Amino acid sequence: MLRLLILLLFSGLLLAGCAGHAPQESIPADQRETVVLLHGLGRSTQAMYYLQYRLEHAGFEVFNIGYPSREKAPEELVRLLHDRVRICCAAKKKVHFVAHSLGGVMVRALLGERREINLGRVVLLGTPNRGTELVDWLADNRLFRVLAGPTAQRLGTSADAFPRRLPAPDYELGIIAGNRSINPVGSWVLRGPDDGIVSVESTQVAGMKDFLVASAGHVLMRYSDDVANEVIGFLRRGRFPHESDSAREEE
Repeated sequence: MLRLLILLLFSGLLLAGCAGHAPQESIPADQRETVVLLHGLGRSTQAMYYLQYRLEHAGFEVFNIGYPSREKAPEELVRLLHDRVRICCAAKKKVHFVAHSLGGVMVRALLGERREINLGRVVLLGTPNRGTELVDWLADNRLFRVLAGPTAQRLGTSADAFPRRLPAPDYELGIIAGNRSINPVGSWVLRGPDDGIVSVESTQVAGMKDFLVASAGHVLMRYSDDVANEVIGFLRRGRFPHESDSAREEE
């Protein structure tokens, strides 16, 4: 019964969506730095609309890229994303990445291979860089395997799990973890502070340049003004404002 409850909570987080529109800035694209956005597991580009809106109004050109996160193995997703990033951004003067959850794993895998872009900075939100114990716990559940797909099944914490086999970053990487949870069963499975899906500890990776724990949950961190301020601050200066400077990002 407990496993069924956590599976339903996990599935609800996967399938929840959001609505919104991101108006374009009047600044010409060739005068703006570029940001590629990648959503998490079971989501679409709609999940990143608020961050797209904030980044565009901060003066960035944004490409919000979708991918079939529950349909393909991670290696296939990386190849697909490589082509999409090359098409949109190979000619851009500087390309940053901002990604949520599984999207962050995809970014690290993508940047661990050949690069056909002029890479800038990278911010990952709630990304299971060391995997998540929830996947370990649900690994033998057939319904989880059907709902989550082949890539999610490889996000556990074992040494051969997909996130743990990725190379250490050789670029400016900032990581934001959440410590608020609306998933009490998930938090029971996870060790230490968590966002309901990923523990704070599991978001961290050797070689990151800056790290921040936000008072937000796994899903809602994408809609947080404070998190958006921190993302913008890191893309501009290579460090998180850590709240003290966050108000300046609204100016």
